[in-house]
Parts: sequence; C-alpha cells; structure tokens
Amino acid sequence: MSHRANRKIPNIQLVKMSGSLAAQFSREREKQEKEFAEKKKQIEADNSRSSHIDKAFESHTDAASEAEFKRQTIGLVSAAEYRRRRENCNNPVAVVEDDDQPAAKRAKPIKKKKSKPLSFSMDSDDEQVTEKPVIKKKALKCPFVETAFLPDKEREEEIARETVKLTQEWHAEQERIKLQKVVVAYSYWNGNGHRRHLEITKGTTIRQFLDTVRQSLSKDFHDLRGVSTENLMYIKEDLIIPHHVSFYDMIVTQARGKSGPLFHFGVRDDIRLVNDIRVEREESHPGKVTHRAWYDKNRHIFPASRWETVRSVGIFPRHSFVFRSL
Repeated sequence: MSHRANRKIPNIQLVKMSGSLAAQFSREREKQEKEFAEKKKQIEADNSRSSHIDKAFESHTDAASEAEFKRQTIGLVSAAEYRRRRENCNNPVAVVEDDDQPAAKRAKPIKKKKSKPLSFSMDSDDEQVTEKPVIKKKALKCPFVETAFLPDKEREEEIARETVKLTQEWHAEQERIKLQKVVVAYSYWNGNGHRRHLEITKGTTIRQFLDTVRQSLSKDFHDLRGVSTENLMYIKEDLIIPHHVSFYDMIVTQARGKSGPLFHFGVRDDIRLVNDIRVEREESHPGKVTHRAWYDKNRHIFPASRWETVRSVGIFPRHSFVFRSL
C-alpha cells in the first residue's frame, strides 16, 4: 500500500508543473494576440485615410470622364464606336494647364549663365571652346507643286558650279582646236601671182603668218629681205584682214568675204564645175600677200581697187557678202 502511494506523488508533481507551463504559454499567447490586434487596427486606420483621399480623386476623374463620354455619344453611335469611346473615357484624364493663369505663376525655364573668360586668364588662349554647328531642318515641301521659279540657294550654287565646269571644258576644247594643223594656200602678189602653201596651226594670227611667209619668200624674192612684217598685207576674198585676227577666228565665225568664204584655205581648181547663180559657190581663192607700198601705188588698178579693209571678222549670213569696212 505504501508502495502505490509513493508512485502517485511524482505524478501529481508532474501535473502541477505542466499546468504552470501551460498557463504561462497561454498568457504569452494572449499578449501576442493583443499586440497583433492593435497593429491590425492601426493598419486599417491608415488604409482608411488613404482610401478617402483616393476616392476624392476618383470621384473627380469619374465625373469628368463620364461627362466627356456623354458629350461624345450624342446622337446615333454604332456599338463598336460606343465601346471604343467608353474605353477612351475610362483612361485617366490628363490635366491641362489653364492658359488664363498669369505668366508669373508659370514655371519659367532656368537660363544657364555662361561663364565669361577673364581678360587675364592664361588658359583662354590655349583652350578654344568648340561648338557644334546647328543643323537647320529643311522645311518639307509638297512634291507636286512647281517650285522652279522660287529662289533656291542650293540650286543656284549647283548651277554656278556647272557653269564653271562647262566653261573650263569649252576653253579646253577651243585650245585643242587652235593646236590643229591647217594648210593655207596663198599667193605672193607683186603684179603677178606666185602661189605657195604653208602649214600652220589654226591659232596662228595673221601677223605670225606674214612673218613666216616673209622668211620663206625672202630666198626667192630679194625685195622682201628688208621689209618688216608690219608692211605686209594679207588679202582674203577682197578683204584686207587685220594682223590681230587669227585663222581660228575666221573658221569659228564662219565669216564670208565679198567673193567667197574666209574660212576655206584650200583651193579647188576644177574646170568641170558649172557656174550657176542659183547655187552658192564654196570655191576658195588663195589669199594674197603683198607689200603695202605696192598697194598704195596701185590701189586704183584692178584687183587692188576691190580690196577693202575690215575692222574685225564677224559672223555673216550665208548667201550674202556682208563685210565691215573702215
């Protein structure tokens, strides 16, 4: 009996200890639940305050969007258009600034002040501020409108460059033509004709041609040895050609004299040709080289009586014998 009593005593102590621990755990749990409830109430209070603010904005937004939707759906509107406008009105409305507000209330852009270099700064001479060039946007134009009559700087510059290029090409071509060879038939005239041929370039002037002729004829005609080039004359188609005129000038201008073309220097002696006043004759008579003293002495005698001096060689119309006399 005593043995059973001794066994019950530790069991009773164990129950007492477990009961005290359970009470302690329950008190701690109640404390935690109380703290959790207080935190939950605090969070709900904070959420309620923020929800009041959101509702104030939402009511304004909803009212504005609803008014805009009613304005857009006046009259007959299709179902698809109705849904599209409803979706557009449900989007947030952008706040537009009122233009009637005074300019003082608007935010002004802040201007950055540029630092001016000091007059005694040593780095200003060495360091140069490089600014990027401002590229102007070209205004868009309608491609179907004729704008050729409007001033265009780029087009004028392009035309000027093209003009310079063509001018240079033309001058180069003329220089090439002047270097071409041509055989000139001439006759030294001292009352009788002495026909000769001389090969020269087209750019040769009459003065240069007469000087070459004087050198070649001085061997056969002693009266030309002491004569200067200024005292010699060149007569082509009854016209006394000035010394400054070149063969190139007569060829390019297609000039004609009183009895034939000035730009043909060859001679065609064909007896089969039939003279016909209805057909323009292209036969070229050989140019005459003579002494000025002989011309002054015999200018009243044929053929010198037909010779006339021209000031310059010009472009004369065909089928006519136009010339310029002094």
